[in-house]
Amino acid sequence: MILHFTKMHGCGNDYVYINGFTEHIPQEEKPALVRRLSDRHFGIGGDGVIFINPVKAQESAADFEMEMWNADGTRAEMCGNGIRCVAKYVYDHGMINSENFNIVSAGKIKKIELTVKNGKAVMARVNMGAPVLNAADIPVSLPSISGADKGNAALPETLVIGAPITVQDKTYHMTCVSMGNPHAVVFVDDTASLDIDRIGPDFEHHPYFPARTNTEFVQVVSRDYVKMRVYERGTGETLACGTGCCATAVACVLNGLTDNTITVEVLGGKLRIEWDKETNEVFMTGPAETVFDGTMEI
Repeated sequence: MILHFTKMHGCGNDYVYINGFTEHIPQEEKPALVRRLSDRHFGIGGDGVIFINPVKAQESAADFEMEMWNADGTRAEMCGNGIRCVAKYVYDHGMINSENFNIVSAGKIKKIELTVKNGKAVMARVNMGAPVLNAADIPVSLPSISGADKGNAALPETLVIGAPITVQDKTYHMTCVSMGNPHAVVFVDDTASLDIDRIGPDFEHHPYFPARTNTEFVQVVSRDYVKMRVYERGTGETLACGTGCCATAVACVLNGLTDNTITVEVLGGKLRIEWDKETNEVFMTGPAETVFDGTMEI
């Protein structure tokens, strides 16, 4: 079978994109296929695979579905850089002619606003929705949160802001946010000197995180500018993470470190993030780029 694909990236966060309207892969075959395609030595190479699918009947408010897979063959709920690339793909391929439309991922619908130049989408602003701050919903499970408090909707939210976490005998402080997927934001003095490959796996698999976590290491430069490196669940360090940038902005505000609108510099570029406190919505603006189209025998 010949598989058609497109390689795309947002700030260096690269995925293999497969058009689910024309390429039909059985669900049970996807984990192994994703691992193969994502391999940077024996496959196409990427931080994972994203399928662009028709929407299901119960998601009719959306125009397209984004089905995201991590490089290790596990499913993920949301990818901020990925959803901008999906938006570019469907517009550039004439699958929609509006610059404003909706994409659903893991049941959550996101509103897209495209910037178009010379007939091609070059930038996307995404309404990423409200940040999830309740520990049980992220999820994060700390010893300080009693069993009676976990997941009880009748009780006030339990926030995790500046909570201690010990990794490899060193204590860090984390602020936890979900943007459709779990994030632990850790503030550091210098991101450049961080040995992220050594400590990242122990954050991801820490017992505090029943669904594992993405970990953002953040250096605050000013009230409107931060630097961030990210260790993504199921992938490792990536050049960017859109939901991680959103979680970073929320964590910065919760800790009183920045204003509500900031630029987040990642290894692959910069994203503009705004947390509108009046509507409690997070907006992400950034580029999306096509690298190449290709075919592969599978």
